Amino acid sequence: MNWAIVAGSGLQRMAPSGERALRRVKTPYGDCFVLPWEEGGRRAWFLPRHGPGHRVPPHRINYRANIWGLHQLGVTRVLAASAVGSLDPSLKPGSLVLVEQFIDFTRTRPRTFFDEDRVHHQDMTHPYCPELSHLLRDQARALKLDLRAGAVYVCTEGPRYETAAEVRAFRLLGGTVVGMTAVPEVVLARELGMCFALVGVVTNLAAGLTEAPLSHAEVVARMSEQQELLRRLLWGVIATADEERRCTCGGK
Repeated sequence: MNWAIVAGSGLQRMAPSGERALRRVKTPYGDCFVLPWEEGGRRAWFLPRHGPGHRVPPHRINYRANIWGLHQLGVTRVLAASAVGSLDPSLKPGSLVLVEQFIDFTRTRPRTFFDEDRVHHQDMTHPYCPELSHLLRDQARALKLDLRAGAVYVCTEGPRYETAAEVRAFRLLGGTVVGMTAVPEVVLARELGMCFALVGVVTNLAAGLTEAPLSHAEVVARMSEQQELLRRLLWGVIATADEERRCTCGGK
């Protein structure tokens, strides 16, 4: 299986078997957990990024184990979904965005496989796979979904939410949405030559754009509502894509 779906809050039961069939994959960086998913004659791995039972907060996720584990399993293409807060008042809760760029404000996470005895500088001019992004746009049109392309994801350390002042700064920097898991996930995937695309689901307006306090329960509820829609979008790409990659993510 060369496909994987990675998902977080509110989506850990998106795969048909839920978490009942989770498998432990041992890697040099620790363990990750995946389950096999087959639909319409195609197969993929499903990886709940927060681990079994959604117990690992974003700043403690073992991103290296997760991505290396998929690599060990032969995965070359990753479709990811994440809950995001909107930095744009026109992007209301329930909106879908296709992430094109990121701005990294994380601090403490191991974010590379090349941190010992080797100098490697990964090009990240275009972090997300253009081929997968194109397939997602096509599938969204086929499903008549409004998927806003070109989103800039501001990744914060967490687990706290952002202040209103930080949100104002992120907007000045050109951010579209804010979340806590995009980095180093995409960086690690690109280091291993994997194609990676990310769909963000807007669960709330960011701090200062609404008077309502931010709530994790609201995030999980909103993501759960979008679970079936995301399944159709992501699995639709897997079901219709050619087996051969035509991008340069693998170093061609």
